[in-house]
Order: sequence, then C-alpha cells, then structure tokens
Amino acid sequence: METGESNCGPGGPDGPALQFGCASFNQDSTSLALGTKTGYKLFSLTMVEKLDCIHECADTPDVYIVERLFSSSLVVVVSTAIPQRMNIYHFKKGTEICNYSYPNNILAVKLNRQRLVVCLEESIYIHNIKDMKLLKTLLNTPSNTSGLCALSVNHSNSYLAYPGSATFGEIIVYDSNNLNTVTMIPAHDSPLAALTFNSSATKLASASERGTVIRVFSIPEGLRLFEFRRGMKRYVNISSLSFSPDGLFLCASSNTETVHIFKLEQLGPSGGDEASWTAYVGKMFSAASSYLPVQVSGMMSQDRAFATVHLVTSGQRNVCTLAMIQKLPRLLVATADGQLFIYNVNPLDGGECMLAHKHRLFGIDDDEGEEGESEGSEVTGPAQACPSYAATAALPASGPITATLTGYSEDGGEKKGEVIPEHEFAAGPVCLDDENEFPPINWCRDGTGGGQARRS
Repeated sequence: METGESNCGPGGPDGPALQFGCASFNQDSTSLALGTKTGYKLFSLTMVEKLDCIHECADTPDVYIVERLFSSSLVVVVSTAIPQRMNIYHFKKGTEICNYSYPNNILAVKLNRQRLVVCLEESIYIHNIKDMKLLKTLLNTPSNTSGLCALSVNHSNSYLAYPGSATFGEIIVYDSNNLNTVTMIPAHDSPLAALTFNSSATKLASASERGTVIRVFSIPEGLRLFEFRRGMKRYVNISSLSFSPDGLFLCASSNTETVHIFKLEQLGPSGGDEASWTAYVGKMFSAASSYLPVQVSGMMSQDRAFATVHLVTSGQRNVCTLAMIQKLPRLLVATADGQLFIYNVNPLDGGECMLAHKHRLFGIDDDEGEEGESEGSEVTGPAQACPSYAATAALPASGPITATLTGYSEDGGEKKGEVIPEHEFAAGPVCLDDENEFPPINWCRDGTGGGQARRS
C-alpha cells in the first residue's frame, strides 16, 4: 500500500515552530517515520495502545525526507543542510551505505524492492535499488515544485505516476521496470495535489488542488473507475491519499478537520482486487462522457464518504493511512503538531470513526509532568518498522550528479562507512523481515555514470 506524506517542514507554511520536518507511513502501514530537527525517528505500529520507537538518529539536522525500505535496515535521508544530497544508511549497523548528489534540490524519494526514484522540480532519476545504478533520467518534466509522485509497492508492476502538466491535472504513468511510458490520464482540470497506487498496482487515486473531487483509475488502462466528492463548500488542500490493504477503501486527509474514507464498492464472491459491478457501470459512464453533458456524466459516478473522522483542530498538515492492527481495520492520522491518532473503522456500516488511542510523538518528559493529560501518550521501547516518503520544496542549487559508495568493515570501527557496535544504537530487538533479501551491501561500482564511486 502506497501511503501519503506530510510536508511539515523547512520553510513551509507550518513554520519553524514544529518539532519535525516530515511524517510518513510505510507501504504496509506497520511503521511511522519522522524527520526531525536533529535527525529522524522510526516507530512501530503493531499495537494500538503502545507506540514503540525502534530507532532514533540525532546527528543530521533538519531532515525533511526519510524513507525506509519495507522492514529492511535501509533508510534514505535528505536534510535541508544539503538538500541536493541523498544519504542511504544501514540504520541497524549505523553505517552509511552510499550518498548521491543531484543537480538541484531533492523534493521526493520513493522506493520499492526494484527501484529507487528521486524527484527534482523538473527531472526524475530512476535507480536500480540493488546496486544504485542509474537506469533512466526523465529530463524536462513539467514543473513539479512539491515533488509530487507515486511509486507502486508491487515491484513486479513497478509503476511511477507524476504530473504531466503544471497547469492542469494530467497524470503520466511510467513503467519503471521496462523504462517506458504506459499511459497519460487527463484526471482533473486543476493541477494535481495527491497521487497514490493501491497495493497491487491495479488502481491509482488522484486529487487536484481544488480538493473537491477524488478519482480512481484502472492501471495500466487509465479508465476512470470511481469518482468521490469530498465536499462542495470550499476548496481544500488534500495532503494525503491512501488505499486500505485490500484495496476496498480509500482515505483522504486535508487541511480541514475532517478525514474522509471512501468505499470502492464490495467485490464479488472471489474477493479479488477487481472492478465490481459499480466500477463496471462507472466505466460505462466514463465512456459515455464524450456525449453526455459534463454535469450529468460527473454526477452519475460520484459518491459520498463512507466513513469520517473529525479531528480536534484544522488548518495543519497531516498524513493518513488505513491499516490492519491487531486484526482490526484502523485509520491512522499523524498531525503536524506531533500527535498520532488511531481510530477504529467499521467496515460494514461506516459512519463516524471512534478514537481508539492517541500518542504523542514528542515530549515524553512533558507527559510525565502532565499525567492523565493525553491517554496513551507513551513513546517507548523497540519492535518493528518500515518506509515511506515525505516531500518539501527546498532552495535551488546546481551541479552534476555524483555518488559516494561505501562498503562495510566488520571490526566495529567508528570511521565513516564502518560498523558501529550494535549495542550503541539498538536498545532492543529489531525485526528485519527483509534482512536476507537486503543484507548489508558492498557497493563498489560507479553509481550514476557521471559520478565517482569510493569504497572504504
């Protein structure tokens, strides 16, 4: 499941008063990653009542992008201190694997098991994640100041979606495995604001800067399957979209106090992730839209929210996701004021979701002095985690793309590129499900065709 992201950071409207620069959930929503003023934090999301901080790095200032590759130990970090450089770490060993520098500021990073995608304002770089070889550079892409893009989690169909225009909502769907354009979707009249794939890469959801309509398209065909109306009272800034693991629900959060959950009509007896009768009818209306009046064809396929959450405050950025935690469906919302809200979702009746727990992501000492103020505010201990992406617009820069690749020595040294003794950074058990698939990597080749590689 591809999740949304929260750009809460450097120079943004939410300002320097915030304690963190970005917040994002990983692909299967088992982890929350935060970029902070001093580094980054990774939290496990396997329980409702307990939020475990499994790793904290406090030696990189003002992190505004932090991505972890599933449950592996690979973490990608970008800081406002050097916004053109991407650092990749093996966080369990405390080792830098490599770093890459780009011609301009990095606005977003996306990962799956095959590809690592770096998005700049007017270009996109596609790397092979196994050895970080640069496979393709998409130059002169339409101006994309927020770094909006989405990479499917399903690596066998590794689709990349990004804006095809700076003035209206066209989506380009690109096959990052075969390195060719798949389709172009005229999704909205206004510029795009949010994109996400479902976990099987068969659907793509989008929203525009107006924020009133959310559309879902089939992939790779690009047919419109669903259209959901978030509201007509006002334009809003949709900050994140996320499908549920089964692809039957889609949540959307914005700068308002309401988080919406939309239901993609129930499937047939097979239970597969395929278009239902309602989706089929939606396709027919889509096909008929060329000769039906716009008002008629649009209203035929629109639907209201199946379930909602009303946050305490509005006007701040947040990021939401749908997940199964302790075998029950939950909606998770991380807000820019440093809180994580977990809600119970009724998958049969919908309606207003009930708050199950809230956690404070910062201020543990404050909680000790304010006992009872915030139920479930502990942030302790270790468990398990994973990746996601956060984007921000940083200051312009220039220069060639370069790479520095470092290997591992197992002598416990503390020099750059060497392993730090495990007890110095791991306070408890860390689950690395992908450790066999993604072991510590000795990269010693030229990273990008134009950069120098260095092995320690």
